[in-house]
Amino acid sequence: MSTHARLLAEALSARNDEELAALFGRREVRPEAGWNDFFDAAEALLDPSSLARVLPRLTRAEARGLVAAAAGADPGPVAESLRELALISPSGSTLPPSVAAAVAGRDAPGTANAATPGSDASSEGGDEPSAARAAERAFTTVATLADALLLAEEGPLALLAGGTVGLSEKRRLSERGLPDDPALLDDVLAVGTAAGLLRPIDRALLLSAAGAAWLRLPGAERWARLVSGFRDALPEVLRTEDGGWIPLSEWADEHPWDPAWPARTDALLRQARLLGLVVDERASPEGLEAPWAEAPRRGADPDPAALAAFVPAEVDRIFLQNDLTAIAPGPLLPALDLRLRGMAARESASQASSYRFTADSLSTALSAGETEQGVLTFLEEISLTGVPQPLRYLLAQSANRHGQVQVGTDPESGRTRVRSRDPHLLQAIGVDQALRPLGLVPEDSAEDGTVLTTRVNRDTVFWALTDEHYPAALVDAAGAVERPVRTTAESAPPPPSDAQRYAALIAHLREAREGDADAAWLERELEHAAKQRAVLAVQVAMPDGTARELVLEVTGFGGGRLRGRDRASDVERTLPIRSILSTRAIEDTGS
Repeated sequence: MSTHARLLAEALSARNDEELAALFGRREVRPEAGWNDFFDAAEALLDPSSLARVLPRLTRAEARGLVAAAAGADPGPVAESLRELALISPSGSTLPPSVAAAVAGRDAPGTANAATPGSDASSEGGDEPSAARAAERAFTTVATLADALLLAEEGPLALLAGGTVGLSEKRRLSERGLPDDPALLDDVLAVGTAAGLLRPIDRALLLSAAGAAWLRLPGAERWARLVSGFRDALPEVLRTEDGGWIPLSEWADEHPWDPAWPARTDALLRQARLLGLVVDERASPEGLEAPWAEAPRRGADPDPAALAAFVPAEVDRIFLQNDLTAIAPGPLLPALDLRLRGMAARESASQASSYRFTADSLSTALSAGETEQGVLTFLEEISLTGVPQPLRYLLAQSANRHGQVQVGTDPESGRTRVRSRDPHLLQAIGVDQALRPLGLVPEDSAEDGTVLTTRVNRDTVFWALTDEHYPAALVDAAGAVERPVRTTAESAPPPPSDAQRYAALIAHLREAREGDADAAWLERELEHAAKQRAVLAVQVAMPDGTARELVLEVTGFGGGRLRGRDRASDVERTLPIRSILSTRAIEDTGS
């Protein structure tokens, strides 16, 4: 064990649990690391592979300080940070040899721009047309994300190993009206994930409970929630002490040794533009700050009032027409749009949207818990033209047909039962290839063939039937109709803290330290010296109580004994470890 590793091991053992957890977190230590003591920890942290992982994570200031220390200069105000990362000696600013070797050849990054926090913004946040375009982008992003969340509510979005949605899933989204731009969809979904509206679970992107609530917020509140989520999810190096973010022009340089960092900041800047926080790119590649970006940049709550002046006002009324369509003369209030889309298919989306009622769309609404009277009441409240007779007739017809297929659970067997008074309808369900994965089979006790049964849970069967446009209804054990609820992922719990992740590892290291630490460190040094066939000056306790120093070329270590050739007498000696008081390495100058 080198002197640097021993000093680091001693320094690590003197840190408290919180400091150790913070160090292990920043050094990306595996919580299940197989370390037996602090010597193992020190050796691992000074290993070149560990250093190769941490150097790209250094901030610009830390990188400059480390290069300065490698040149023998004072690392400056980041010295304490570098000590906390175990990159410079616990006392002073010298570098362990492995750290110096890892830094050799690296250029010192430039200093940060001498810019004020608001230097990316013009005095007026850009001209009015530019601000209007930024507001339009934000308006479009909010609407696009809402569409994506509604599709995620129908079924999870499959994720690739890299955490992005695959091309086949993006094609499905574009077929449902979302932009046919894979890169844009990635950025929009990233905005939703950062705000906690979508939650990745087991290679799938699910609508969260927070996302379901967000869909019912007014447009301005939707935007404000997205901006807050975007800001809170920014990497710590981009955040300021007041909770905002540093100037956009500095983002790309904050991790100068990380080759993946420019791509990450490019993605974050694209998301900032999608949220309307940046206007036209006139002054710099990062563009100008929009007027409504100042508050979140300074750590305050986003204020959508300025942005609202550039976007169309939301409306709460529609026109119902005899051809079974509905026209909204402007962006419909989200809560109304959400309910209307539950009973009618949206045909076009812009500042004025159109919707079409069909037998399938009304059947889907009834399966989702709507009633004939509830639909009529809702439409009468928001329609400027009343409810046309053709729509009333179609609704009545759908209501009469609804519930012909009942999905419940057999209390005795626990199996799901699909029942219908129409044997032909049930027969169609039994041979439907789209429903084949459900494993529906006729129930033996139902001689008339009016019951199908499966081991698949009731809710899954119900939604599968509904998605295939069968007039299904959920029923409880008594046969009463229940209101179905699409399941959503719970809001993501906070990730475990470093202290929680590394609690077991730190406890294990502490247990090893509670024994005879000096003896353990001595054994490690002797073992290392034996592997290197090093020359040591060994101070040995003699039987008469005196101490004697021997210079040994170490040849072996084991069984509680050290073996080596005595340089003074040229004889082999075997020393019990318990007799060794101390050791020190000396330079091998030959025999």
